[in-house]
Amino acid sequence: MRNLQYTVILGGLFSAFALLGAGCSADSSEIGEGVDVGGETEAAGVPVVRTCGTKELTAEEFAKLEAEFEQLAPWKDNLNVSVGATIPVYWHVINKGTGISNGDIPQSQIDDQIKVLNAAYAPWGVSFNLVSVDRTTNSTWYTAGPGTTAEKNMKTALRQGSADDLNVYSSNPGGGLLGWATFPSSYTSNPKDDGVVLLFSSVPGGSAVPYNLGDTGTHEVGHWMGLYHTFQGGCAKNASTGGDGVADTPAEKSAAYGCPTGRDSCAAISGVDPILNFMDYTDDACMNTFTEGQSSRMQAQWATYRKNK
Repeated sequence: MRNLQYTVILGGLFSAFALLGAGCSADSSEIGEGVDVGGETEAAGVPVVRTCGTKELTAEEFAKLEAEFEQLAPWKDNLNVSVGATIPVYWHVINKGTGISNGDIPQSQIDDQIKVLNAAYAPWGVSFNLVSVDRTTNSTWYTAGPGTTAEKNMKTALRQGSADDLNVYSSNPGGGLLGWATFPSSYTSNPKDDGVVLLFSSVPGGSAVPYNLGDTGTHEVGHWMGLYHTFQGGCAKNASTGGDGVADTPAEKSAAYGCPTGRDSCAAISGVDPILNFMDYTDDACMNTFTEGQSSRMQAQWATYRKNK
């Protein structure tokens, strides 16, 4: 097992958008700013680089949403460090036929994914309890992308529980996507859309190397709990909230790929890029960290939008 360090406590963020989405090996290539890699895939269907269907906000959108959340939860900066939540998980396997190659992943891989989530979150008061697994053979849903009619139909038919229940859909959306998630704040307006979608081959033991250790799940659940990408806002870091709404994640001009140790894309601001953070785009083997600030935001988000809702 990887020797992971987790600094996770939970806290808030607000968004009107429904989508978003150990040891570190020596290097890997960095994709430059402005390069569109979202649609690139290899012949085997494995994404070339990590991508998730997350809406990156403009500075104006971000400021507006932060102000709205401050009105809803002015208490958020004086929180306890532990959420104390056990989150029920409803897993929906979407496949196009039998066998792993058709997305029909075995129970063992689902169990291993839950273990990865618990390793990242449970030490700080959050755990995940797998309640049920259902399997649906539907070739249209199998390739459903974010915001499509197929996604809407899939979730309308299958979603279970309320705001504090996690629904996970494993499928093969294509387009280079490893997954996406909804923000907690969107639940009230569109409860059936709530949940996380994962590329089936990104779960532990899957074929989406180097994204097959289960941290796509960790990343997307981070969005579901209320976090932005670490590179949200780029180098425009606010002293109290940071570009991603978190003060203790160093500013990052753009997503990092692979595991570029020492990368410093915002050299004028203190701190090298947070390449070990679960909310960046690095390889699974490189990710092992949430910060206390991120955790506090997730805690506030949980208390405001999900707990007992």
